[in-house]
Amino acid sequence: MKSAVETLNPTRVRLTVEVPFEELKPSLDAAYKKINQQVSVPGFRKGKIPARVIDQRFGRGAVLEEAVNDALPKFYTEAVNEGELNPLGQPEVDITELKDGELLTFTAEVDIRPALEIPDYSGIEVTVDAVEVTDEDVEKSVEQLRERFATTSPVERAAAEGDIVTLDLEAKVDGEVLEDGVAKGVDYTIGSGQLLDGIDEAVTGLEAGGTATFTSELKGGSAEGKEAEVKVEVTAVKSRELPALDDEFAQLASEFDTLEELKADSRERLARMKKFDQATQAQEKVLDELLKLVEVPMPEKLLEDEVNTRKHNLEHHQLGQMGLTLAKYLEIQGKTAEEFDAELKEQAEKGIRTQFVLDEIVNKEKLSVGQDELTEHLMRRAQSSGMSPDQFAQAVVEQGQVPMLVGEVARGKALATVVEAATVKDTNGEVVDLEDEEETETAETVEAAASEDAEAKNEG
Repeated sequence: MKSAVETLNPTRVRLTVEVPFEELKPSLDAAYKKINQQVSVPGFRKGKIPARVIDQRFGRGAVLEEAVNDALPKFYTEAVNEGELNPLGQPEVDITELKDGELLTFTAEVDIRPALEIPDYSGIEVTVDAVEVTDEDVEKSVEQLRERFATTSPVERAAAEGDIVTLDLEAKVDGEVLEDGVAKGVDYTIGSGQLLDGIDEAVTGLEAGGTATFTSELKGGSAEGKEAEVKVEVTAVKSRELPALDDEFAQLASEFDTLEELKADSRERLARMKKFDQATQAQEKVLDELLKLVEVPMPEKLLEDEVNTRKHNLEHHQLGQMGLTLAKYLEIQGKTAEEFDAELKEQAEKGIRTQFVLDEIVNKEKLSVGQDELTEHLMRRAQSSGMSPDQFAQAVVEQGQVPMLVGEVARGKALATVVEAATVKDTNGEVVDLEDEEETETAETVEAAASEDAEAKNEG
């Protein structure tokens, strides 16, 4: 077999492969054997039909077609290895010549991973938020804990903001009660803004047994977006009482004996969270600066496939689970289809560039992934997927995704290498020490940049 490589552009090549006919013999034998098992000819036992009879009955062309289809992947792979190429995706194959008994010639066009020059990245400098925990942050954290231990009790008085009311609702559009417009026993906290516009004003001041009518635009259901006349009846009013902020509350809500100990622990926990956020911010900013330093030719077919995959996943999985169409989602986001497509393409480009650049650094720095690192990353991924580690590991193996996970960890280590070489300062001008951060956490930052859908990210 002989092969030649023609560079069409920095990310696409055309392979021309010539195969002497004798190298097709194993595939020809396999083709005759396969056809033998599939057909019957009077006078011959199944599987014992001579090749000349198959040629006469079914045509030599059918046998050649079967043999060539069987042999092409092998010859294509040999040509790729001979040319030392890194193909991306499936090739477009064209058989240019097939002379029975003489020669098979075919071409294969395929996207390839571009060759990249990684410059010195030690001069990268970024600024991140300083780790500062204020008294207000601590008070807010304790208040959130206090909210979780609130109690409710029925009251015989008019409903006020902060009260929990139990409601029966009936919605009419054009004077007709909607089939899905009746709800009973709905608990609602006045002032939370989690139901219908106008309901707070309607129920404030009503006692149990009181009714009111108001108009509101429906946020869901069969008449979504239409103006409805809503009748509401308050069947119960409950007050919400927060526990006193004292040592007794600290003992109730935590393992601490005093409120001061609880606040001190909250301050430490908030500092750890902000330190983690600071590290993530540093990784993201260093990655952005790194990508500015490297020119990455973009394989158009790969980019097109990536955009289509992201759009499909968003439309048919993420939005589908929320009961939203893409059109409705864009309306909520206040974006046009053109803006959405542009953002999706930009995010897909960044994902591809991130993988190419960090993979090149993995090779340049000769980074490897140990079993412990892979196991730890697998545990993190399992936790985020909602599966047990054993279930997740089994799924990864069955779907052949172990190399993908290894790549994630390796790219995380590559980014950690760049972050370590960079200068990271906080907004106070102090140099930030990120040495304690786990490289597996860096892998998650890489995956966010490489595969997170821009629209899903904006959704929060």
